Amino acid sequence: MSELAADGIPVTVTCRVLKLCRQDYYRWRHQPVSDELLDEAYLTNAIFDAHADDPEFGYRFLADEVRTAGHVVCDRTVWRICRDNGWWTSA
Repeated sequence: MSELAADGIPVTVTCRVLKLCRQDYYRWRHQPVSDELLDEAYLTNAIFDAHADDPEFGYRFLADEVRTAGHVVCDRTVWRICRDNGWWTSA
């Protein structure tokens, strides 16, 4: 967006073409992504990778796997992320 605006294309037009809300864009510009949200995104990605490797294991095994990968996390957090994303055991 910033690059397009620098080239003379108004943010309003860019948002309309991309079907984005202009207010949300400016809100994001003011505060892009919090550190906590970024950390949870990395953790979610690690859990997804562990679940894709072994879908028959539950959240406790996934918690052990992501701890082995270097994340500091409790079982309850891993359970919440699995529940929110619908990652259940295949057994």
